[in-house]
Order: sequence, then structure tokens, then C-alpha cells
Amino acid sequence: MRVPTFVEMCRDELALCGIVEGSTVAVLSQGHQRSDYVDSFLAAADQLGATALNVNLPHVGGSLDGDVGTWEVGETPLAGNRPAIEALKGVDLVVDTIFLLFSKEQLEIQASGTRVLLCIEPIEHIRAMAPSQRLRERVEAGAELLGNAKELRFTNEAGSDITYKLGAYPVITQYGYTDTPGRWDHWPSGFLFTGGADDGVDGKVVIAPGDIIFPFKSYVQTPIELTIEQGRIEHIGGTVDADLLREYMASFRDPDAYGIAHIGWGMLETAQWSILATDRRGMGMHGRSFYGNVLFSTGPNGELGGPNETLCHVDVPMRNCTLYLDDEPIVVDGDVVVESLKADDLPARV
Repeated sequence: MRVPTFVEMCRDELALCGIVEGSTVAVLSQGHQRSDYVDSFLAAADQLGATALNVNLPHVGGSLDGDVGTWEVGETPLAGNRPAIEALKGVDLVVDTIFLLFSKEQLEIQASGTRVLLCIEPIEHIRAMAPSQRLRERVEAGAELLGNAKELRFTNEAGSDITYKLGAYPVITQYGYTDTPGRWDHWPSGFLFTGGADDGVDGKVVIAPGDIIFPFKSYVQTPIELTIEQGRIEHIGGTVDADLLREYMASFRDPDAYGIAHIGWGMLETAQWSILATDRRGMGMHGRSFYGNVLFSTGPNGELGGPNETLCHVDVPMRNCTLYLDDEPIVVDGDVVVESLKADDLPARV
């Protein structure tokens, strides 16, 4: 079977995003980074009859792909560039190849009604985790359950037991495309999340061997025990992995680094937990999206509308957890158990 070219993949993705003849698309880039992505999206937009432009920033800032720059969220070379911001607010869709997430600039662009699609992962990862209407239906069904819940609790055999008071923040869905005004998504992805009340997260999280820490892009080898009170990490216990996390978070010299950010679970059956064993490229959407993971996060909550603007963001996809909404199980030992949320065709395992 012929493998589609990246231009063809971009054309299909833009079509899912509602781009048709007469639509307007801006590809945001910096320097010469990801020039092949820029060219492919521009060509794809042209094939669909859309008007497309490249907003290229000469300054190359940090990147969250793990290959260039440092992992600091919320700071972007778009800051202060009013002509570029206004240009991006004037189109139907912005394809972001520099990572605007958590920035004030992205929030302003979204508030104008412009939708934003982040695309920075390796092309092979994008191809492996192709979005679909069915994935969207399942993620949105999960969002309805999460949005109606008042409390989220998750546990694992390592000793985690933590509760989140819900309702303060909206539910964010990611299914890999966006056709709704003002909505952001990331191609590829497949999960959903919300945040607990700023002072409403309490308990213990034990990050177990085999769980993943981003931005380290590594599997935990020794347990890390986090004591959380009123939405803040008060103690980090453990040995070498705990030492690494403790020193990393302290390096930001920011008390808000210890705040608790979003919480949710993975829904994408084609995402691979094991990918980091052989391929560490990209920012880790395989790891964040794999089916049945509980995605625990610390740091900024600005994307949810919260006040925490720290640059320190840690995502921890955790395996074999059990997650409850108002005491009803949603994920049990790493397996999604609600019928409307289950994948249709899980890969065979022996």
C-alpha cells in the first residue's frame, strides 16, 4: 500500500480542520526550523483552494521538541510582535510550528475566533497517530463525563491516592484537529483533561517505575512520592529519580513551579507507551496519549484560565492507574472501562 506524502497528510488534516476553498491559513514559523512542515502546509492549503501565508519570525526561541533550546513554557518569540499577532488573528486557522501553548499571545489569537493547530512532532509519529472522527466522538464523550463530575480521584498499587475538586476549570479535549472557532488542538494527540480547584487537590501521588516524566523523556526507575496539600507539592520523596525531579523544579526558583496543573487520561490506542525505548524525538505525544494512561501534571494552568504562569511544566503519563469520577470508575488498572469511551480495535498483546 502506498504511503501518503506529508503534503497529502497535511491536506487531509486541513480538511478535518474545516479548510475549504476561500478559507485562510497562516503557518507560523521561526527561522529555518521545520521548513519542510511550512512548505507542506502551504502546498496543502493551496490544493484545497485556501489562501495561505507564512508568518516567519527571524528570532529563534526555545522549543519543546527536546532537540533545540530549553523546556520553558509560555515564552515565545512572538511576544511584542504586534503586526504578526494581528496577522494571525485575521485568518481562519493558524498552524503553529514554534509552540505557542501557555502563552498570552496564543490566548489572544484564540479569543479573536482564530483556531490554532500545533504541529511539531516527527512526521513518523504524526502518521502513526492519525486522527479520526471516531476518536473525536470518544474524547468528547469523556469530556462530557469529566465536565459533569464534582470530584476526580486516582490511585495505583504504588500508593497513589489523590482527589481533585472539579468545576473551577473547563475540560480541554485533544483529538488531533480543530474545526471550531477559537479552539486549539495538537496534531497528533488523543486525550482530555481539566484542572482541580487551585486549593482543591490533596493526597499522595507515587510515580512508579515505568511511568514517564516529561520533559526528561525518560522512564522512571525508582518511585517518586509527592505529598500534595491544597494544590501544591509540599514534599518530594524517593531516591535518584526524586533527586532529579527535585533539582529540576528547584532550578526555576519559582514557588509556582510546585502548583498542580491539569489531570486527565489518554484515549489513543495507536499511541505507544514504549516509543521512548527506541525513538526519543519530538515532545512526546505518544507518551501523553497512550490508551488508559492517567496524565498527571504540575505547573502552569493558564490554558485552563488559571493564574499560574510558571515556566516549569512537568507532565507525567502514569500506567496501571485507576481513575474515578464521583466514585464511578473510568479507568481501571490502565484500562478504559466505560463502553462509550473504549477503542474499537485495541492492538493484540501476548
